[in-house]
Amino acid sequence: MRLLIVFSIITLLTTGCTIEKSVDEDASGAVVDNPTVKVITLSEVNWQALNPARGDKSPQAGTLWGDRGAEVPTGFLAKFIDGFSSPPHIHNATYKAVVISGLIHNDDPDAANMWMPTGSFWTQPKGETHITSAKGETNIALVEIDRGPYLVKPTTEAFDSGERPVNVDPSNIIWLDPPDITPSESSPMIAYLWGNPKGSMPYGTFVKLPSGYNGTLHSYGSTLHAVVITGELQHASASDKVLVPGSYFSSEGEALHQLSSAEESIIYINTNGKYQLR
Repeated sequence: MRLLIVFSIITLLTTGCTIEKSVDEDASGAVVDNPTVKVITLSEVNWQALNPARGDKSPQAGTLWGDRGAEVPTGFLAKFIDGFSSPPHIHNATYKAVVISGLIHNDDPDAANMWMPTGSFWTQPKGETHITSAKGETNIALVEIDRGPYLVKPTTEAFDSGERPVNVDPSNIIWLDPPDITPSESSPMIAYLWGNPKGSMPYGTFVKLPSGYNGTLHSYGSTLHAVVITGELQHASASDKVLVPGSYFSSEGEALHQLSSAEESIIYINTNGKYQLR
């Protein structure tokens, strides 16, 4: 049975602000010409069978970036019906995941149910036998792998990769003030989930935007992938669309994303460079 772990990866990163269009400007006056910004709302996600071999019993998968069938980093939404429970199985690739809606249980086949609500974070090591269950009217999780293809294999092929699984409840997330912002009740907050923000490799964070936020996320990495976990956002490049939980935006290279939120919202960000919020 896996343990519930409090995340306190306090390796600080300067974090920043936003905008998005072909050419834009943030609150500090920075101007960035970047045509790579992409926005996908939840309603635009293309759903396919996650495990075609199970037919209509398979969960659905909607790829946000990458390719589940290729040897590339990939992020996709997994959608489960109420009462879903998989048979014991393994994966060939370790994955990280965040619950977006509903309740998800992911553990050893003999473990008691430990339902993870919206905002929970977990990891599933490659080669480890486990099951996944879901309950709720709508059950969606963000799943990401560092390298595909993403395969489901029988427990007869189980192996110990040396990695250990982690389950983190939202109540155990450690929220910090971004180092480049004067803390206040109306400023964004950040939580470090995995990886090292001071290096050049990808790392994952949550960003919490307060109600009434209107600012910029200035990304400096070669890639940025962002998924709305809670709340609703608007993005300047798609101002006629509301980004509900499960919606996605991204960019390559330095970019500005202009964001606004009428209610408190949480975004999951996977990037390989610093970013700033303003």
